[in-house]
Amino acid sequence: MATGLLVVAVGPATRLLRYSQAQTKVYTGRIQLGIATDSLDADGAVVGNSPVPDLSESTALAAAKELSGDIMQTPPMVSAIQQGGRRLYDLAREGIEVERKSRPVHVADFSVAPTDDLAVWSFRIECSVGTYIRVLASDWAEQIGTVGHLCELRRESSGAHLAATGWTLESLEAALGDGVEVLRTPLSMVAHLPRVVVDDTIAQRIRHGQRLALPELAAADEGVVVDAVGDLVATVKRRDDSYQPDVVMPASDETVV
Repeated sequence: MATGLLVVAVGPATRLLRYSQAQTKVYTGRIQLGIATDSLDADGAVVGNSPVPDLSESTALAAAKELSGDIMQTPPMVSAIQQGGRRLYDLAREGIEVERKSRPVHVADFSVAPTDDLAVWSFRIECSVGTYIRVLASDWAEQIGTVGHLCELRRESSGAHLAATGWTLESLEAALGDGVEVLRTPLSMVAHLPRVVVDDTIAQRIRHGQRLALPELAAADEGVVVDAVGDLVATVKRRDDSYQPDVVMPASDETVV
């Protein structure tokens, strides 16, 4: 049911995964109307049915617009969020439902379109990290006067990483067999951050954890430091008028993501 982009890192570059995970994501997929499930997706058990209204595209889009922008979203019971020291999905498996706090998310774009099946609508969603697409699908169904669940999901992108330019397992195996370089540099994980190029002396000081003034970053909250040959030295965070190294990469590192 779920396909699309999975960002994978190896070696020291795994420390940079959170930068990719924190960026805006784009999803496409389909919503099945008229049937509710306990997990809000097609993997769950059916818990309810409701007639599917005669729905115009303009009405469907207006309902999606109501769920766009800065909204509050309640996480589903079938999720990895911890409450009282336990994962919600573990509680759900035991038939226990607890109250969950709503939390802010941002939905930059939520568009829907009809398919050949009147009870199935396709969608495209651009959203912030932490947004539950199956909750949006269920909430949208309620907005139009029925119930529904997520029946197909594809992650198209996460920040600058695109499913369209990623590797399938088959293409990856073929490329490795042909000796093709398939890995990207660690710098690609933080390409969205402002950067400063430094000489070897400054690079060594940063790798040793020293806090330095880096006016080239123009007081940005975060940035990256790159050495003279273009390798990532570290990510840095602003502390008052200087920058503290955050994720430091080894000097001889050639690990890629």
